[in-house]
Amino acid sequence: MCGMSQQPPVRSTETPSPRPRLDASMSLLTNVMDHSLDDGYAEAAARRGETGRSGLPRTLRAKLGLAFGLVLVAVVVTIGAAEARISAPTLAKERGELIDRIERGNSNADELAKSVDKLRGEVGEKQRQALEKHGGAKGDLVALLAGATEVTGPGLKLVVNDAKHAESGGGGPRERADFSDTGRVRDHDMQRVVNGLWEAGAEAVSINGQRLTALSAIRAAGDAILVDNKPLGPPYTVLAVGDGQRLSTRFQDSADGQYLHVLKENYHIRTSISAQDKVRLPAAPSLIVRTAEPIAGGAGKGGAETADTGKGTS
Repeated sequence: MCGMSQQPPVRSTETPSPRPRLDASMSLLTNVMDHSLDDGYAEAAARRGETGRSGLPRTLRAKLGLAFGLVLVAVVVTIGAAEARISAPTLAKERGELIDRIERGNSNADELAKSVDKLRGEVGEKQRQALEKHGGAKGDLVALLAGATEVTGPGLKLVVNDAKHAESGGGGPRERADFSDTGRVRDHDMQRVVNGLWEAGAEAVSINGQRLTALSAIRAAGDAILVDNKPLGPPYTVLAVGDGQRLSTRFQDSADGQYLHVLKENYHIRTSISAQDKVRLPAAPSLIVRTAEPIAGGAGKGGAETADTGKGTS
């Protein structure tokens, strides 16, 4: 054997240096990833945590806020109730006064209406007396033609009513200007009906108890039909004195009767016509003549003056 002595291996006790990180070359990106939350936000969160721990519990604070809100609402409601209780007597008094005024106004209107009816009766009576005095034997006939007296006799009953599906508002026009597509009876419809009855030979005509004369007017006010400024509503019952069967035939064969037939067939206006053994028509309201004047003299002279002036009465 060789005389050389073997030396034990030397072991180093020093800690080996750590291996470098693989992402050492990306230090900026690594710093951003490690510190994603800004330091200022972290400090604020820490202070808020300390304040929360040192202050009142969150549930207690919430309860206190709710209680404060309820107290505020109760105060507002109480103040409103107190004001309403204070103003209630005043409002009740004003309401009572308004009701009294309305009732007094209605009462006065009723009294005035009665007075007007009474005066109309007196004027009508004086007119009839004047007709009898100056008209002689023809006084009754003149009063009849003028509508100053009620009449009775055989005649015709014609009922015109809106369609079942009639709308209360307006609507677009029908195919012609004198129609309306709402299914409602219009003033010009009733004008044609009345003129057709006069042409067919009616001696006296009324609509819903309103006697028509040579001075009568049928107009519209919104959806209402006015006869001598009196509003009438459907159904419109037209009574005509005359030979009922003849009136019915002549009216239905006339242009106005065909017009009414078109309303019934195309626009569902409801109509019915029948001859009557006896109808009764009231007297017309007192007539006010503003233009016509009586002419002294014979019929020939009166006729000549009427032809010259273009004025006269029927």
